[in-house]
Amino acid sequence: MSDRDAFPLPGFHDALFPIAIGLGATGGPERQVEILPLRSGREARNQRRRHSLRRFDVGTGLRDLADLETLIAFFEARGGAMHPFRFRDPLDHRSSPRSQAIGAADQPLGMGDGSATRFPLVKTYGGDGGYARPIRLPRNDTVVVAVNAQSVADTAFGFDYETGDVVFNVPPADGAPVSAGFIFDIAVRFDIEHLATSLSGFRAGEVPSVPLVEVMI
Repeated sequence: MSDRDAFPLPGFHDALFPIAIGLGATGGPERQVEILPLRSGREARNQRRRHSLRRFDVGTGLRDLADLETLIAFFEARGGAMHPFRFRDPLDHRSSPRSQAIGAADQPLGMGDGSATRFPLVKTYGGDGGYARPIRLPRNDTVVVAVNAQSVADTAFGFDYETGDVVFNVPPADGAPVSAGFIFDIAVRFDIEHLATSLSGFRAGEVPSVPLVEVMI
């Protein structure tokens, strides 16, 4: 698998937040829905954005002073909230359930028509007709692809980070289903300007709040 114009993303740092700290993070997806009570007793609901965004607090992942030093260094290298970076959601970073190996048939991407070479990389929640989540930061060395249930050589396709598409060298045949498996990260930034830490407090068991918020890229 090759990169097509790898990381033409303004301000984005292709740096992965330390996994050992991130594994202890708390958080998950956020949906913003406006709810308007009606005079009839019913309610009207409006989804403010199409896709969910995730929020995390990585303070709960700090185990010792070495972790705290690592966090401070990473915060400074990103310019605080200035530059988004990679984060691996400890509970949702695979195309398959944890109990199953990642496979090229995990996630359907579309159907070939004999001319299209681009297929958006997505993870679908809820089965057919469910929510298709765009995947913009797959780990290159984990992506496997199948066309018509047959694995495709990793030299036969690439990933375009600017569009989020799997790009084939040769268009899949008309009517051929396209699918993929992968491990992926998300783009986040620090949601604080001030990283408040205390040596005495940390030794006493106090956990600093270090919020991260997902950003669209």
